[in-house]
Amino acid sequence: MTEIKTAVTLGSFDGLHKGHIAVITCAFEMQKKHGFLPLVLLFDKHPMLTVSGKAPDMILQPNLRDELIAKTGAGKRIVSFREVRDMSCREFFEKILIEKLNAGGVCCGWNYRFGKNNEGGIEELKALCSEYGVELKISPPVDFGGIPVSSTRIRQAVERGDIPLANAMLGREFRYRLTVVDGQHRGRLIGAPTINQRFENGFVIPKKGVYASSTLVDGVLYPSVTNIGLRPSFENEDFRSETCILGFSGNLYGQEIEVRLLGYLRDERKFDSMEALSAQIKADAEKSEEIFKREGENHV
Repeated sequence: MTEIKTAVTLGSFDGLHKGHIAVITCAFEMQKKHGFLPLVLLFDKHPMLTVSGKAPDMILQPNLRDELIAKTGAGKRIVSFREVRDMSCREFFEKILIEKLNAGGVCCGWNYRFGKNNEGGIEELKALCSEYGVELKISPPVDFGGIPVSSTRIRQAVERGDIPLANAMLGREFRYRLTVVDGQHRGRLIGAPTINQRFENGFVIPKKGVYASSTLVDGVLYPSVTNIGLRPSFENEDFRSETCILGFSGNLYGQEIEVRLLGYLRDERKFDSMEALSAQIKADAEKSEEIFKREGENHV
């Protein structure tokens, strides 16, 4: 058990969006007031994967999630969902929050559910906190466009290519960090060398098309253009993310590189000649640099 009293944040934190950050902020308010240690409680797997065998597509990879949590200054504890899935509300509160995490405070969102089959909500949590003398802070909904921010809304925005909406709800750019795989080296033939990356299973797939993006290489953020899809100007292509990093030269094969989407530029289409494709790539690059200067260059 943690010796110092903790302020435990409860929730899925699957996207670490603005609503989740608001809950974590509550823990820091408790730290300021009581000296509690802010702690994010995470499950080893998405609960739906254990319950139904199918989890919602990820909008944030676990390694990036953990890095972003660390940047807030909060600690984290990972608990096996199988360990808690059949616990009653009281068992979860006593065995996990009190015995394992030494909670002096608890923070959660307005719609938090817990206990076997999600049997408990805010009222049950209030009663248990009152009984054990644990401070409870409930974060109200964080709205965007008059509707609460949620991972589901973000996922839907990404899938339809509405990246500005997804980014506004996330509070940062939608991103992925994937290994660079070998391509066909055709980009060099048109003066636009690219990195190729394949999405992992279970990750939300953005709408096919061409995006303004930024790419992080060795701590430096470069403007870039990303094509997500099948590259119809070439035959026999597999689905991938292909990014042209503007102003960068170097071999990135085998490295894990982070790409952040800034906005949707256009649909994929087939070009009749390499000259036409090259001209379009140059136009896409100019648009992407404009968007990067306006939105993306300060987010490292």
